Amino acid sequence: MRPLHVQRYLFTGLLTFIPIWLTWIVFKSIFSLLSQVNLPWITALVAAFPDTLGRLHQEWLLSLLAFVFTLAALYVMGFAADRVFGQRILAVFEKLIEHIPIAHSIYGGAKKLMSMLQNKPSGTQRVVLIDFPSPELKTLGFVTRVFRDANGDEYAAVYVPTTPNPTGGYLEIVPVDRLVATDWSVDQAMAFILSAGAASPDELPFALGRKPT
Repeated sequence: MRPLHVQRYLFTGLLTFIPIWLTWIVFKSIFSLLSQVNLPWITALVAAFPDTLGRLHQEWLLSLLAFVFTLAALYVMGFAADRVFGQRILAVFEKLIEHIPIAHSIYGGAKKLMSMLQNKPSGTQRVVLIDFPSPELKTLGFVTRVFRDANGDEYAAVYVPTTPNPTGGYLEIVPVDRLVATDWSVDQAMAFILSAGAASPDELPFALGRKPT
């Protein structure tokens, strides 16, 4: 086999492997996060009944069980939160959280972020482009809220996620007139970020030039 063929096949194999690897990394992160929620008590339950549940004492199986139980718990939580009795329980929980300063700040901030991602802020698009990390470059960001400073100037809080793991990122305070509006939904923007820009059309449906929103 000639060296040129070896190089070509290795490069083709690399291009085939990278999407699979990125998908696995994201899935593994989500699986690990969700399984860790219920893993301690699943492990304790198996250890408490060695005669009947001893066969389940394998690390991968315990993680899988914890993952399934977490998904089931999320479903039940979502079902309950959509009903009156669940909303009442949630209201009681939030009142208790209000008496814990640090927990109240974390819970309140996270709840507002989730709520804002579901609703487009007034006066601007949800998915925007901003000058980051320098004026010559552009990056995708998500507007979480719009506010005014003491001088009356309008600014936007823009969350800039990292690639390929969007759970980490930066919070930028950007003048509204320096935002570049896009027609993308949050799902389209996330696909673009997770794929490192590969999941995008050849021609973008918006202009990259700076225009007031």
